[in-house]
Amino acid sequence: MAVSRSNRIAEQIQRELAELVRLEVRDPRVRLVTLTGVELSRDGSHAKVFFTTLGAPADVEETQEGLDRAAGFLRSNLAHRLSTRTVPELHFAYDESIERGVRISKLIDDAVNPAPAKVRKPRGGTRH
Repeated sequence: MAVSRSNRIAEQIQRELAELVRLEVRDPRVRLVTLTGVELSRDGSHAKVFFTTLGAPADVEETQEGLDRAAGFLRSNLAHRLSTRTVPELHFAYDESIERGVRISKLIDDAVNPAPAKVRKPRGGTRH
């Protein structure tokens, strides 16, 4: 099955942005970021870029701010790397699918291998 042009462009945008973030962006808030996917609008004018971070969950907001601040810089540099007529406006969104997958996996593991029940000791002494 042939991959659509939109999907090919989205994949190229993801690769190019990942390289730009790694090599060109100096903002320390985006150091531990991984770009996980790109969804391109039907007309190609907007790209939703999904990311995860290796930092603490509290760092997600800071990472989001860093990426939003770098969006213009990234779009400008992306224009030099893409062979498309227009370069989409970049919108960054935290990708919760990995966290959700880990939670589901843990729930499955807990259901398959339940923790042993705690044995309760009777209160007081034993009577004979």
